[in-house]
Amino acid sequence: MPGRKLGVTSTHRKSMLRNLTSSLLWYGKIETTLARAKELRPYAEKVITLAVNSYTDTISETVTVKDAKGKETTKKVFKDGPKKLAARRKIMALTHDIPDAKQPGEKSADYKARVKGIKHPLMEKLFNEIAPKFADRAEENKQGGGYTRIYRLNNRRGDDSEMAIIELVD
Repeated sequence: MPGRKLGVTSTHRKSMLRNLTSSLLWYGKIETTLARAKELRPYAEKVITLAVNSYTDTISETVTVKDAKGKETTKKVFKDGPKKLAARRKIMALTHDIPDAKQPGEKSADYKARVKGIKHPLMEKLFNEIAPKFADRAEENKQGGGYTRIYRLNNRRGDDSEMAIIELVD
């Protein structure tokens, strides 16, 4: 039997794994039951591996742009290469997007300026922060994988379920 059923239907299970993976990537650490953490580990590691293997695939182009007055300027534009684009689309199918939250005490205008131009904050965080960190780690240790760690906790008080913390390795 390839995987646990976790007491829910297959569509609920897939959605739950997507939610857990998104939260793990966004926050870096989540607390859940041990069975869910063990089921989440290979799912999340596949998502991270997709990002690590393709985050460097970018194409730079020089584009001439006309402004409102008709003046032409040249700009260097960086786009995703085919490998990175395919990985980005696959990861978007395997995760839910999490909107960037407003910081405590941050004004609305500052928040709008900070998130302007960022359509998928989780993808940006994955490809710009998490993937480079794990790629460097893989080069140093001469191994891939091992991106997550599971700590067992005490049992939950209400139903005595085994609890665990799953986190991204530093």
